[in-house]
Amino acid sequence: MPSLAGQPAQFLSMQLYMFREGNRKDPQMSPMASSLSNADMNELAAYFSRRKPAVPSHKTAPENAAAGRRLAEQHHCTQCHGPALLGLQHIPRLAGQQVAYLKAQLRRFKDRTRADFDGTMTSAAQPLSNQEIEILADYLSGLGGR
Repeated sequence: MPSLAGQPAQFLSMQLYMFREGNRKDPQMSPMASSLSNADMNELAAYFSRRKPAVPSHKTAPENAAAGRRLAEQHHCTQCHGPALLGLQHIPRLAGQQVAYLKAQLRRFKDRTRADFDGTMTSAAQPLSNQEIEILADYLSGLGGR
């Protein structure tokens, strides 16, 4: 499950909208979002965006720190998600996110089973190998939150 605390409000609203409209599917979230009004989504997004993310308990493996940083730069993660990977407007915070969630989402983008707003993540994930996904998720999960 993702950490929603501290995510940009615009990102959260957009994801709820995608779940409600069926553009993004999840057995837990799709039914919850199906009856939300736009006002409900904006209110939920504002609430979670104001919450402080937990300090990550995950520690990046030493051998993955430099490689993970290099992958994040090489694949333009820092350009879209911000220099500290804390998210910007409609783009989510990756820093401190759950490692299993990051791996699952990167694999879904790579497999084209996860929708994204404009296809940027689907394109960005295509060249990643399984090993690079493991390294990148380990690196991102160990980064501090806000």
